[in-house]
Amino acid sequence: MYVIVTGCGRVGSQLAVFLAAEGHDVVVIDKNPEAFRRLGATFNGITIEGLGFDEDVLKEAGGDKADALAAVTDLDNTNLMIAEVAGRIFNIPKVVARLYNPEKEASYQQFELDYVCGTTLVAGKILDQIIEDRISHLAFREAEVTEFTIADSLAGKAVTDVEIPEELRVVMIERGESNIIPLPDTLLQSGDRVVAVVKKDVLSGLSKYVRK
Repeated sequence: MYVIVTGCGRVGSQLAVFLAAEGHDVVVIDKNPEAFRRLGATFNGITIEGLGFDEDVLKEAGGDKADALAAVTDLDNTNLMIAEVAGRIFNIPKVVARLYNPEKEASYQQFELDYVCGTTLVAGKILDQIIEDRISHLAFREAEVTEFTIADSLAGKAVTDVEIPEELRVVMIERGESNIIPLPDTLLQSGDRVVAVVKKDVLSGLSKYVRK
């Protein structure tokens, strides 16, 4: 995906680093060029100095081809303006804004914006909204509860065909608005969101199960 992050504070910098680490094309906009230091020396995305609601800046950032934009400056009004320009002028499909002051929630709702109110947890939540098919984890000592959208190549296969004895167990399937506790012969469908318990030492091989 091609994602624009406007605001390179604590949340914006973490979000940009997370996205880049997952292989996405990332452009970060901030009015203060010193803020880009938060991205670290290994960040391989693009940085642009400017205001996120400036049409020329968004055009330079590739707003006409972006799949998603996160407005995560430290000013609610600025995030609102950025979201409006991104959605209405550039028609970016997925726009998520950060909301600092809950008293302004009504304004965000009035404009029908996707928003996160709440600095580390915010970055993760925004990432989940932008990348709906990403893998999410809940870690324990030797295993993790993992959530992901199945690869299309697994559609039509039974749950027992993808499970690995004592290493990977499918515990729930989210299909549309239904939650299914699967049987071994339950058939997987394209678009299924799977919750599985996975031993940590096999996590590296999980990518073949995940929709790209």
